[in-house]
Amino acid sequence: MSISPEHREFCASKNLDADGIPQHVAIIMDGNGRWAAERGQQRVFGHMNGVNAVRSAVEAALRSGVRYLTLYAFSTENWSRPKEEVEALMDLLVSTLVKEVSDLEGKGVRLRAMGDLTALPEACQAEINKSIESTKNLDSLDLILALNYSSKWELVEATKQLMKSGLDPDDLEASHIDAHLASAGIPDPELMIRTSGEHRISNFMLWQLAYAEFHFTPVLWPDFGQEDFYDAVRDYQNRDRRFGGLLDTNHTMSKQG
Repeated sequence: MSISPEHREFCASKNLDADGIPQHVAIIMDGNGRWAAERGQQRVFGHMNGVNAVRSAVEAALRSGVRYLTLYAFSTENWSRPKEEVEALMDLLVSTLVKEVSDLEGKGVRLRAMGDLTALPEACQAEINKSIESTKNLDSLDLILALNYSSKWELVEATKQLMKSGLDPDDLEASHIDAHLASAGIPDPELMIRTSGEHRISNFMLWQLAYAEFHFTPVLWPDFGQEDFYDAVRDYQNRDRRFGGLLDTNHTMSKQG
């Protein structure tokens, strides 16, 4: 895809290399609860304010030229949280989609979702499906919400599908697993961002993040703004990206004789 002079100028203003923007960025949005606690509020207050950070991340992705943005919105483990918090999160998801979808459409953002959506409340499923349908032909940015998602769930489901397919185990290749993941058809993230200072990936896209660069920031999610996003991209661009370790290199060399 050709890069416009305007986009190059914008990237230059942010000290970004327009030719080195990651195609896919994934974010673990962490720190809502701590952000609320610091203000003497309930965790739900943090989730509500976290919506502003989602807007910032989407805008920064659009401006910088990122093509896919995946947000870890609700994990399968989140069901263990207090019932009131889970119900508030579901209500917030519905109300946010209702309010934001027209703005997403106006910016050319296609909404997608990955995870076991069938376990979500019917109102959530209906609004998600409605938003996905109304934005399905847009192509400025794919915004992928990981909802009721976990990587172990995803890999188990992919394995079940492969077992049912009748594929000979001796013919199994990585591409077969790729094709049965919840993210099938979407390129793997090159950059994963986690907010709040935690240094783990919490069962998030374990297969897809095999060669991604990780950026950990102490910023709590509700405070995460566009400049924080650009900081992460600059960090990514300053890395010396390498694929595979010594064993991979030796294997490749041996195959080449």
